[in-house]
Amino acid sequence: MYRLMLVAGARPNFVKIAPVLNALERQPNLFECKLALTGQHYDHCLSGSFLRDLVMRDPDIQLNVGSGTHAQQTAWIMARLEGYLFRWQPDLVIVPGDTNSTLAAALTAVKMNIAVAHLESGLRSFDRTMPEELNRILTDHISSLHFVTEESGKNNLLNEGISASSIRFVGNTMIDSLLRLKNKGNLDAIKKRLGINQKSYAVATIHRLGNAEDHNVLTGLMAALSDIAVNMPVIFPVHPRTRAQLDKLGIYAKLSPKLLITDPLGYVDFIALMAGAKLVLTDSGGIQEETAILEVPCLTLRNSTERPCTVECGMNRVIGNGYRRIVEEANHFMAFGAHKTKDPDLWDGHASERVVEGLIEYFKNHHKAA
Repeated sequence: MYRLMLVAGARPNFVKIAPVLNALERQPNLFECKLALTGQHYDHCLSGSFLRDLVMRDPDIQLNVGSGTHAQQTAWIMARLEGYLFRWQPDLVIVPGDTNSTLAAALTAVKMNIAVAHLESGLRSFDRTMPEELNRILTDHISSLHFVTEESGKNNLLNEGISASSIRFVGNTMIDSLLRLKNKGNLDAIKKRLGINQKSYAVATIHRLGNAEDHNVLTGLMAALSDIAVNMPVIFPVHPRTRAQLDKLGIYAKLSPKLLITDPLGYVDFIALMAGAKLVLTDSGGIQEETAILEVPCLTLRNSTERPCTVECGMNRVIGNGYRRIVEEANHFMAFGAHKTKDPDLWDGHASERVVEGLIEYFKNHHKAA
């Protein structure tokens, strides 16, 4: 039997790792799994409700690191995780995504000679000002097994000298969660709770460092969302980081009353809200993927994307964070919509099963079961 530790810290990572954990636990004669949550997202709306919605079992390990600088979070996770790894001695640590938790867990494991598998490997925005980009690159280069969501990920890894034998193109485990739960939410109830009477509405999210913590950029983004809301309500669930900056700016009174600023939503509610939207505006990578499958036009409020297949399928447009372009593109999408040309390869709801197959193959070639 092989011992696996799955480590996650932020809400997108719960969505990615939940179907993998469930698939692994359907093989009790092969795998013994422990789930460790770092507490990087400590707000209940950002973590607790997501675990409940995803029907994830309670974690075996809670590190409870909370907020802090990038260096502090990374160091605290490493210091607290090390003892658990030493006592349990897993054969492999699985880390999803591109957060501080991802890199910290991977670093801790490899320094203890424990192999690492990176879930959602190879994605690149080619913008190293993004902390997530650095986390992705560093994690990939210390991992033994690379599970790739799209063709670009495979090509990026090969271009960086990663061995082809370590790469498995499995599809997107986040889409496994989406397809399983997309019809569980009650859109009418959600709209009633939020006070939305119109059939058509947009959804917006902003949380990236460059958008949320640059006051000039954030002011322009809020002005664009407010102007879009004049013609169609915009629902804006606010990340705690962005909320703190908006409070500092004190611009609420200048915004359209049709820009509905809410607390973060649970996973099932948010997916239902996106699925019913006419348009989504976001700087989130995961939301670019989800809207591609939900067939909802997405405007990415960044100058780059690490998920080019969402653009290639026709549902995503990367437009930057400038006020004028956002308003123009939103008006265009609201008038003409978007045409989906194809589904990304292997985004079929079975990626987690292919991850398990890849793990079985890896252990067959590298390890003997205890």
